[in-house]
Amino acid sequence: MLASDNGLSKYFLRYDLRIVASWISPKAKVLGLGCGEGELLYYLKHHKKVVCTGIDRDEAKVAICIQRGLSVLQGDINSEIEDYPDNIFDFVILSQTLQQIYSPEKLIHSMLRVGKKCIVSFPNFSHWGNRLQLMFKGHAPVSPQLPHEWYDTPNIRVIAIKDFRRFVSQMGLTIYKEVAINTQNQEKSGRMIGFLPNLRATYGLYLIGRSRL
Repeated sequence: MLASDNGLSKYFLRYDLRIVASWISPKAKVLGLGCGEGELLYYLKHHKKVVCTGIDRDEAKVAICIQRGLSVLQGDINSEIEDYPDNIFDFVILSQTLQQIYSPEKLIHSMLRVGKKCIVSFPNFSHWGNRLQLMFKGHAPVSPQLPHEWYDTPNIRVIAIKDFRRFVSQMGLTIYKEVAINTQNQEKSGRMIGFLPNLRATYGLYLIGRSRL
């Protein structure tokens, strides 16, 4: 919910987005892919003085972003990102969208072409709750993180934390930061998971790049 704050506005961020925001340097140049209604970009613009640009395919969500004073394009992130020159951004963010991407490797390469670092997060399909549903109920898991049935889900991939680590290594990229989390209260709060994250975490968040810092 937006509220007045001396001419600006405060925006309550999801727990995972607060972690992502903490990784962004003040006054950085940021591209948000699949940015939705612009919650994170809005926060970064007003609290970290970040220069923000976004892309989302949902016209209604893009309209909300524009109403909030954000520079956001309506279109497909896979094609629109190709219009940007090399190394124009400090960070490129893909939050909870990787599981909907047809060519993840191609998109991440594009993200690291236009940006120096990229942040990727996704729901962890190997969470114990999903495993139990498959084992005892014998059907595709439905959870707060994966809320759709198999026939109406926008997700085309299932991703585990171990899978993504291996994927990054195979691409020859470097993980700068990694956090596994559980969220509660409609993702408004949460906690970090250090022990057995592939089994116990609901989300994985990664800051990755092409070379070591």
